[in-house]
Amino acid sequence: MSTCSTASQELDEPLAGTAATARTWLLLEQPGPWGAKALTSSHLDPALGRALEAAAKGTGVRIALIRRPGRHADFGTPTARQVYAAHTVPGSVWLHSATIDDPRQLLDLDFAALGRGGYHTFDSVLGARPHTGAPLALVCTNGKRDRCCALLGRPLAAALAASGVEGVWEVTHLGGHRFSPTLLVLPYGYAYGRAEAHAVQEVLHGVLEGRIVVAGCRGNSAWERPGQAAELAVRTAVREYGADALSVMRTKGAAPRWEVTVAHADGRRWHVVVVQGASAPPRPESCGTSVLGSPARMDVVEIRELATTTALAC
Repeated sequence: MSTCSTASQELDEPLAGTAATARTWLLLEQPGPWGAKALTSSHLDPALGRALEAAAKGTGVRIALIRRPGRHADFGTPTARQVYAAHTVPGSVWLHSATIDDPRQLLDLDFAALGRGGYHTFDSVLGARPHTGAPLALVCTNGKRDRCCALLGRPLAAALAASGVEGVWEVTHLGGHRFSPTLLVLPYGYAYGRAEAHAVQEVLHGVLEGRIVVAGCRGNSAWERPGQAAELAVRTAVREYGADALSVMRTKGAAPRWEVTVAHADGRRWHVVVVQGASAPPRPESCGTSVLGSPARMDVVEIRELATTTALAC
């Protein structure tokens, strides 16, 4: 039986501009099974899950649950949980971690400050510190959301863990299950689709060097979808792979056409035109529905370097 990920790959649906958007990610360890809406349908107290959703709404913070790769037998409530927060905007990227006993402590966080890139309340409330270990490779395995995430994501997470890759976690829904297996890499916040173990290891090696691998990349979660596509297109055009080198400075317009300004840390800028199209022919966008759809795609139709102005000394 064909799956949504099989159909997407066979039809060569483009990956660029399809990443989930979040300036800041907040990750809470929650072992055991996850439902389709994991924050309120797992062994986490659903009232707490709803409160966390409400606290994060409109702040730029996205909350996800994580668990270690492997079998997910129900061993009851954990005595300690790992928590991570990561801000993904280039120039102010950070990843901090903590171990907590009670997940209700998360309600004491200043979510608005987290979304703006402030880590001080995260550190003070949870006793967190800058993460000094390996980059995080978060593989979506939420099979209750879409079966492709379990069928393809869980083997990928297991293979990475078995090969000794550090920082591997299973994570709840990252969006775009038709691109399974999908993963998010922190601290820089780039998402990948149709991932294979050897490619993920290359991505993580690049992160350690402060370098972004463009192959298989869906975009940086710090930007909206047109900005994601524009930034990746500029990276490819000028062969710039430094993680903090490029930023999306402005996005003007609305669907189906945007004008995006991408800036380099060295002062160069590019004008990028992104047009929203529809992927054809119609195909299932999820294994949970029999309805055929034409997913929106972000097509870059123009890249033009802008003239730079240099101030003359008097």
